[in-house]
Formats: sequence, structure tokens, C-alpha cells
Amino acid sequence: MKKILLLLFLLVFVLVGCKSYDMNAKLSSTFDPGIDPDSWALIPAGEFLFGQFDEEVLVDYDYKMMVTNVTNSQYANYLNEAISAGYVKIDEEKNEIVGYYPGDKFHGYRHEEEIAAGDWVQVPLDGEELRIEYVNGSFSAISGYENHPMTSVSWFGAKSYCQYYDGDLPTEVEWEKAARGTDGLPFPWGDDIERGNANFYSSHDPAEELFGRQGDTTPVGFYNGMIYDGFQTIDSPSPYGLYDMGGNVEEWTGDVYENEHYRYLRGGSMMFHGYNLRVWTRNNVAPYYSSQSIGFRCAQPSN
Repeated sequence: MKKILLLLFLLVFVLVGCKSYDMNAKLSSTFDPGIDPDSWALIPAGEFLFGQFDEEVLVDYDYKMMVTNVTNSQYANYLNEAISAGYVKIDEEKNEIVGYYPGDKFHGYRHEEEIAAGDWVQVPLDGEELRIEYVNGSFSAISGYENHPMTSVSWFGAKSYCQYYDGDLPTEVEWEKAARGTDGLPFPWGDDIERGNANFYSSHDPAEELFGRQGDTTPVGFYNGMIYDGFQTIDSPSPYGLYDMGGNVEEWTGDVYENEHYRYLRGGSMMFHGYNLRVWTRNNVAPYYSSQSIGFRCAQPSN
């Protein structure tokens, strides 16, 4: 009997002590960082220091990259246009957006998976974390998430978006140069990381306070020196003026490497510890994978 009472006491203690989170809650829609998601930054040609060991790499062309991640509103608008144009389609049986991909070279190496020509999933429409919705034949961003990064999008869906607007996903080299400039910075904003620099695990930003340690995305350009509900951010663009190159969401890059099917992600996310937001940190997953912590931005030739 004493053991039962003790167990009941412990259960009550745990239930009272645990903070509950409303997964239908969202960050205040009044959080407007004022950073234009349609803006681009010029990344000039030249050498820079690449990777953890500062290898000198030459990028012999100018290019542009989006100042922020592609937002939910931008992606919803794209889907409406692209579906109307027949560029992508809704697979109603699988409840997902699909689009054609010409496939990768396949050699049958150990652990290599064939990515053949055909229709591949771009956005699964049944995910609970998806921040766009399909109502009355049209896609739109869920209220309060219009200016948050588009997530739950596969590599195919990210690449398709960029190519539709005459761009592409940045290569790893292009991404890293845009993130750190030419001085070999370990973080896009400088040598160290503080809680006000980025959305990462245990950064105590408003999303984390609302949803718990896992947190949620923050609006693009959130870390620009403004104060939101008492949370002081630090203005944290990269040397070329790109925001959120560390934290918030990992970003797809465009490289397709010989003899492997994986695609690479850069930048770290809200689920990463701060030290893993260093610019050379990489992650890899299959191109059909999607997650609430993965987004993207596009690159374009400078002219």
C-alpha cells in the first residue's frame, strides 16, 4: 500500500511539475522583423577560407543569394503558380506534392540508393508540422506562420522552387562563402555565439518559451537587434547581409555527389546546440526526406 501511495505521489508531482504546451499555439503574428524575404545579396567573386581547417578556395564568379530563407507564404504562392502551369502536381492518393526529377547516375555502390528519373515527393501534405494549407483549391500559409521559413520540404521540393524562378540551390561552397565571408569566421556573425544570435537549442527565444526546449521556427530575419516580448536579439547577418545562416532551420544545398544519394544540409537548426551552428558543420539525409527543421534559400547568377 505504501508503495502504491508513493507511486501516486510521484505521478502527481511529475504532472504538476511538467509544463504543458499547446501544439496549436504559435508565435505572435506581430513579430515582424522587417527583413524583406524577396531581397537578394550579391556575393562577389574571389577567394575565401572554406571548412574547419580554412582551405583557400576560389569562387571565380559573382552570384546572388536570398537574404532570408524561403517563407511559407512564398512557397504557397509558388505552389499555386506551379500547379496551374503543370510544373508540379498533387498526388491525391499519396497526399503529397510531386514533381519530375531527371535522376542521378547510379553505380550500385554499397549504401548507394538509386534516385531514378521520375516523379518524387516535394512536400508531404499530411505532416502535422506543415505550415501551409490547401483550402478551396488554393495553398496559403497558416495564419501566424506567413513569415516563417518553409519547412517539411524535400530536396526535390526546394530545388524545384529555385529552378522555377531561374535559380538553383546553392552549392556547399557558395553557401559557406555567403555565410562566413572571406575572413574565416566560425559563425556568420563573428567568433562566438550568444543566445541572442540565433534560434538554437536552449537559446531561450520566444518560440522555445512557448513550445519547450525543442522550440519552433522564428520569423525570417528575427535576429536583427530588435526586442520581441522582452527577448533581446543581436543583429546577426553574415558579412554579406544574409540572415539566419546559423540556426532556425538547416538549409538544403544543391550538390549531387558521385556514388552517393545523400544531399547535404548547412547552418544547423533550432534543434542543434550552439556550437553546431558553426559554418562548416554539415548534415546529410536522403533527398526525399523532409522535416520541421529543414528549409532552404536559393542562389542565382548575378546577371
